[in-house]
Amino acid sequence: MMNYMRMTIVSLTLVLAACASEPDYRAAEDGGYGYTENQITDSQYQVKFKARGTDKGAATNYALLRAAEVTLQNDYDWFVITHRETQVDKETVRNTDFAYPTSGDMMTYCNAIRCETRYYPRTAFSAGIHVGGRTDSDIVVTLDIKMGNGEQPESNYSYDASEVRDNLQPKKTEE
Repeated sequence: MMNYMRMTIVSLTLVLAACASEPDYRAAEDGGYGYTENQITDSQYQVKFKARGTDKGAATNYALLRAAEVTLQNDYDWFVITHRETQVDKETVRNTDFAYPTSGDMMTYCNAIRCETRYYPRTAFSAGIHVGGRTDSDIVVTLDIKMGNGEQPESNYSYDASEVRDNLQPKKTEE
């Protein structure tokens, strides 16, 4: 009986892990999931990507992808991130170097009296299975970008728009 329960739990865990996937890359509708952008000046935009799940890296990549697309659509070659913010369940996740995703998970637990946010560092060893905590978090990555042409600035926060688009666009699946 114990082996049967153990096998059932392992099977369910693997099925759930297989169902978990990165967010869909699409335009957001009515404040929903996906990307949005707002023009600030002729060469500055604010790009947001909102996703459900726990994969902040995928949400960050999709925000970068949308920034690259906006840059190319406006006939610019490169963009520089002037500000980046990542929120998980409306709690801001602080990064010391905003060019890279965080290496931990921020989880918010609420009861009838109060909410508490805890940070769980991510170890170097990962099986790709989320154990514990919420799996339905709202993740919002906001990028403020400045676009330009010609020589790209030397900075960790400067990106070639064509390279970002080519490397981060979702791969087409053959059916």
